[in-house]
Amino acid sequence: MKKSTLFLLLYCCICTTQAQEDGMYRQPSKEAMAYREYRQRTTVPPYGLEKIKSLVTTIKDVPGDNDDEGIRALPETVFQSLSLREKFTYTMIHPETYAQNCDINMIHPNEHKEIFGYLVSEGDEETWSRRQLDFLRTNRDSVMALIKESSGRSKRMGVNYKNAIVEMNGWELIPYLIDFYRTDKKDKDLLTVCLLLMKRGKFAPFLNSVSFKKLYGMDGNHETALDYHKANEDLIITRAMAYYKEQKK
Repeated sequence: MKKSTLFLLLYCCICTTQAQEDGMYRQPSKEAMAYREYRQRTTVPPYGLEKIKSLVTTIKDVPGDNDDEGIRALPETVFQSLSLREKFTYTMIHPETYAQNCDINMIHPNEHKEIFGYLVSEGDEETWSRRQLDFLRTNRDSVMALIKESSGRSKRMGVNYKNAIVEMNGWELIPYLIDFYRTDKKDKDLLTVCLLLMKRGKFAPFLNSVSFKKLYGMDGNHETALDYHKANEDLIITRAMAYYKEQKK
């Protein structure tokens, strides 16, 4: 993801009035703004990184029918010549499609005290192309292993890795996500991934819950969140593990 996009987002979020439930504007706290920046960080894989960075510099934009959208992609022959690990690095650091998006997810005044229904990167200008999504899904076991290996090394799971897990429907990683979360409990988007996996898997106990209706019902959107406290945390973890065990059968 481009750093300029991140800074623009942060600037707009700070300068634009938020519509709060009580109708009053509240400036996001320093902790909330720092947490948003934390949520948007990506992880850069080390596998063939210098080679991939060099290849990316040779890519030329191919605009679509609309000047605000298009594709920035390696030629197919070059993409297919990459090893699996190199394709993983390329996919994680260079989403191939882009489209201008004016929707901005506002920073909540107490964002660091909330569990969101969606990952913050939803709505970014750059997204994975069809061939990149096909790569992730076709090689899901290997990709999940690389995510665990890379995250274990850096002690951090970037939003690009989280998005990949959701796109691959990586329910097998639920115990790992929960253990990873429990190391310091700062990254509540790890719980968001669990929520999205249960939603994707149409897990009935979750679909019928009050939490689901709040996050994904008629009034839900990409800014909807649950309050962060032990009861909600425990409920998400318990449901996610129940879903994992059901899928294992």
